[in-house]
Amino acid sequence: MTGDATAVLRLADRTVADYVWQPDVPVGLAPRPYLHPVRTLAGAVVTELMPPSHRHHLGAGVAVAEVGGSNFWGGRTFLPGHGPAWLDNQGTQQHVRWLRRDETQLSEALRWDAIDGMSLLAERRLISARPLDDTAWALDFTFTLANVAGRELPISSPAAHGRTGAGYGGFFWRAPSPDPCHVSADVHGRSAPWLSVATPGWTLVFAGGDAATRQDRWFVRTRDYLGVGSALAWEAPLVLAPGESLTRRVVTVVADGTLTDPRAAAYVSQLVS
Repeated sequence: MTGDATAVLRLADRTVADYVWQPDVPVGLAPRPYLHPVRTLAGAVVTELMPPSHRHHLGAGVAVAEVGGSNFWGGRTFLPGHGPAWLDNQGTQQHVRWLRRDETQLSEALRWDAIDGMSLLAERRLISARPLDDTAWALDFTFTLANVAGRELPISSPAAHGRTGAGYGGFFWRAPSPDPCHVSADVHGRSAPWLSVATPGWTLVFAGGDAATRQDRWFVRTRDYLGVGSALAWEAPLVLAPGESLTRRVVTVVADGTLTDPRAAAYVSQLVS
């Protein structure tokens, strides 16, 4: 155990997010870099880390249920005809080097390794923080995954294996679970340009930052826990040929207070063209 290695994002002398780029977590959680805590400008924490019922939920980041047979989500793997099962197949997202590191932008190279050490994906990740006004800021998260395995890599989810509604895998944000909570629209399992999750103390607005991301379906769960993700594969696996890559961008508005849907939409129009 060596402890976590952490970088920070800061706006106006306030730390708005910690980025744990070298986490000290068990292999069964599919170790990967993550953002936690992410904070509003007033200091409210809007991410959750390793909650008791889902210890593999690590703040905000990229987590995929299955890549070429390896589990980069953590925990159990869904098997068709069987259900969730513990397998020795959890992968690790390894930090390789920083491409840029300052108070408002983090850019890094990573590799996604299977449990046997074989590299499956090479990633370029760019995370930036941008001020919007006195009560809100935006987290811009872009990742590019390239197949370096030398074979086809299916990227899949439990939904693609028959588990209804479980299309998770891609950018994912685990949030605290306040009551009440208002979701702007019923977009679970659907494509939509954006969605918001509003509580009495804070609001998160998630938007697809490019055309490819806007075509992906949203995973939204409010029962038992609050989690929002942009899904790479829902009804069928997304197959990357050797050397092929994909890029996704999600922009998240982190705001104090309860935003109305028109105000959330105004932020999105300001951030995404």
